[in-house]
Formats: sequence, C-alpha cells, structure tokens
Amino acid sequence: MAPAKKGKAKAKAKANSSESTQSTNKTINSNLPSCIRSVAPSSVAITIHAKPGAKSASVTDVSDEAVGVQIDAPAKDGEANAALLDYMSSVLGVKRRQVSIGAGSKSRDKIVIVEEVIAQNVYNALDKASRS
Repeated sequence: MAPAKKGKAKAKAKANSSESTQSTNKTINSNLPSCIRSVAPSSVAITIHAKPGAKSASVTDVSDEAVGVQIDAPAKDGEANAALLDYMSSVLGVKRRQVSIGAGSKSRDKIVIVEEVIAQNVYNALDKASRS
C-alpha cells in the first residue's frame, strides 16, 4: 500500500479545523437571529430590509430573515444608503466609518457590515431600538 500524500493530510486537517471553528461560532451565536452573524476578524454582518421614504428613521422589527429599518430619505442617488448607514451607526453606538454596505447597495435587501463590535451587542442595540 502506498503512503498517503502529505498534501491531502494537510487539506483534511484544515477542513476539520474550519468545521470546528464554524461549530464554535454557531454555539456562541445560537441565541441570535440568523440575520445577525459574526464575520472575521471582529465584525458583524446584518441582513437589512430597508424601507426608504418613511417619515422618520426607525427599526421596525428584528426577525430571523432580516432587520426591518425605515429610512427617512428617498431611494435615489444613494441618499437612502447614506441615511441608513448614519442611522445604524447611531443606533449601534459606533462611529460612522465602522459601518458600510457589504452587498445590495441598489436593493432593499442589504448586508451591512459593522466593524469592531460583538454580535450580541449589535442584537441588544437593535432589539432595544425596535421596542422604542
């Protein structure tokens, strides 16, 4: 029988370590809705369903699918995106430069990335904002 190649053993070990990291992340974030997830190294991705053109900015709901956010800016020329990022930074208590749109800049469904925060803190802030 031929000896096992070293490359395959390394790939297998790497796959096993990434699986254990994923299961650890699932355990840590098991009490959070799936729309809020940790991304490496210390950021959080939030799935948002934006509702532009509202009278005032507010978090309407936090569900497993997405966080509903009303925006008090029209959906043209990126005004709603800028208002969304400003509002999210104020709700989460972070600096504006820590918040960016990761995907969906021309869609109502967006992924907002918040840097240097903990997922549980993000959930707590969004939950508090949705209740008020």
